[in-house]
Amino acid sequence: MECRRKQAWQSSQQVPLPFGTGGHETNKEDNALSDWIRNGKISRKPFIDIGSGINPYLFTIYTSFQERATFISHGNTARLAMKYRDEKLALICGTIATDEKRHEIAYTEIVGKLFELDPSDTVIAFAEMMRKKIVMPAHLMYDGQDERPFDHFTSVASRLGVYTTKDYMGGYTHLVAKWNVEKLTGLSSEGREAQDYVCELVKKMKRLEERGMAKADVAPSIPFSWLCGREV
Repeated sequence: MECRRKQAWQSSQQVPLPFGTGGHETNKEDNALSDWIRNGKISRKPFIDIGSGINPYLFTIYTSFQERATFISHGNTARLAMKYRDEKLALICGTIATDEKRHEIAYTEIVGKLFELDPSDTVIAFAEMMRKKIVMPAHLMYDGQDERPFDHFTSVASRLGVYTTKDYMGGYTHLVAKWNVEKLTGLSSEGREAQDYVCELVKKMKRLEERGMAKADVAPSIPFSWLCGREV
């Protein structure tokens, strides 16, 4: 346990986020996990780039999805921690999950207002974000050994039920329904094209979900440097 904690991620940089309170809470969450895992080899500096550039439409759409994903993954991690009797980790992750849910609601409401005021540009941004694919900032993680640590991490996370392909697809379909994308009217020609793409993607994702779950079930055990080379 001690070796695992010493070689895990550290929050070496506090990443400034907009909207004040959300950024402050995110930094508190980083500090809580940092205190639990102590220090490590993986820097968070490269994680800042989420692929949205400085476009506020892309940023808020991405963050709506990302906050829901972290709410789910921290909640599931809390349940696993309780299962294995690590009550402190369960409390930390459960508290973070609660914060993430509040963040999700806030960003989702912001995007909902964007759809009301500027439906064409907002649905175009939604389609663009999905074409890029919603990938968590940690996809840039590197431990100095494994060339594909994030791929291996997500494979194990899916197999353990921390965050699965089904969760990813569910997050997307939830947002499409929440923002009533299918019922948008008064769109530009480019907006209608983006609307069609977003709605058709729901059907495609259902097929991808089945493949993703099957792939996760047969994934081999993988060693991780922050677990002292232990296979999971």
